[in-house]
Amino acid sequence: MMPFAVALQFLTRLPVRLRRVPSASESAESLLWYPLVGLLLGALLLAANALLGSVDVILRAAMLLAFWVWITGGLHLDGLADTVDAWVGGFGDRERTLAIMKDPACGPMGVLALVLCLLLKYCALLVLLRDQQWQLLLIAPWLGRCLLPALLLSTAYVRAGGLGASLTQAMPRSRMQWVLAGNALALLCFGWPGLLALLVAVALLLYWRKQLMARLGGTTGDTAGALLEGFECLALVVVAVVLV
Repeated sequence: MMPFAVALQFLTRLPVRLRRVPSASESAESLLWYPLVGLLLGALLLAANALLGSVDVILRAAMLLAFWVWITGGLHLDGLADTVDAWVGGFGDRERTLAIMKDPACGPMGVLALVLCLLLKYCALLVLLRDQQWQLLLIAPWLGRCLLPALLLSTAYVRAGGLGASLTQAMPRSRMQWVLAGNALALLCFGWPGLLALLVAVALLLYWRKQLMARLGGTTGDTAGALLEGFECLALVVVAVVLV
């Protein structure tokens, strides 16, 4: 179960200790377990929502969002901020965009992106919880972590020697396709919320991949994180608008 432990350690703040350093193939196979980690995160959000059932929905939505950020370590929010900073400051230039993305400092556009993303997530959560649409607490983190390997499966990694480069090179592509297809079918069991979220995911993946290929010729870890955060936010908002 080393690949699952690697995925769990990387994507969450859960206290996972690896008994040894994973091999390159085990690290690459961890991508197969990303959807299950997303499902686990969704289950934890559902459990937190049940425990907070007596709390006013306004405060409960804020507490759930705070827990969501904490349990993931804000990993992909960092990628969102770096990507927005680089996209705006890069002025369409590939090398300048990659250089800004590598800078650990967060600029004003990155901060603005974080504020708007979290604000939209909070408001959408509030609407969904008021209407008892709890399914999105499970679907959003689950499907979001399906998009990460889907992007790496379909898009070249542009930073030579980086972690993502080794993962994509050794990725078990055939098994990954079956895993993603199985998760997509499982999402349909949730009816309209699952179908809407899946449509949002496919549309956003295609759009973002097109933008990445035009600007960078591929993806990076930060742009993958931006995709995940963008999807979670957009899925919550779309379902809140359409179904509530």
